Amino acid sequence: MEELKKYIRSVPDFPKAGINFYDVTTILHDPTGFDLAVSGMEKFVRQIKPDLLVAAEARGFVFGAALADRLDIGLALCRKPGKLPYKTVSETYELEYGTDSLEIHQDAIASGDKVVIIDDLIATGGTLKATCNLVERLGGVVGGISAVIDLSFLPWRKVLSGYEVNYLVSYDSE
Repeated sequence: MEELKKYIRSVPDFPKAGINFYDVTTILHDPTGFDLAVSGMEKFVRQIKPDLLVAAEARGFVFGAALADRLDIGLALCRKPGKLPYKTVSETYELEYGTDSLEIHQDAIASGDKVVIIDDLIATGGTLKATCNLVERLGGVVGGISAVIDLSFLPWRKVLSGYEVNYLVSYDSE
């Protein structure tokens, strides 16, 4: 999947000095790049045979929707607080400097549903762990996690220990 890296833009010093931002929106600009990413994720997801996908806000929605369509299964959304219109359950998680929260509709996952969680990038693992917690609180089973990018220099492996994690490309330094 190293070929996919040519579709990912690196933006130095964003959102602040010293951070190198890996921008997946450039994958979306190119049909070949987008197909390469979705097809790569699809291989992993098909092996798990999930009942449902859950996508993390916001770029995870794009990849999740494409995968759900290809697999002919449903998609549930994890969003920032106050963005979902029906009754929700919430999970607060730690960030490097502070906390954040995610919500999902309380009826998005049936007890026993096997779920694969979709996102664009794995960094510290906080967002994905919060999403796993929400799935499990609703009675779902996390069958795996799939993302386009792995930032291997960040500590997500410890946070997501115990989950099967798939990614397409890896960056080993900021």
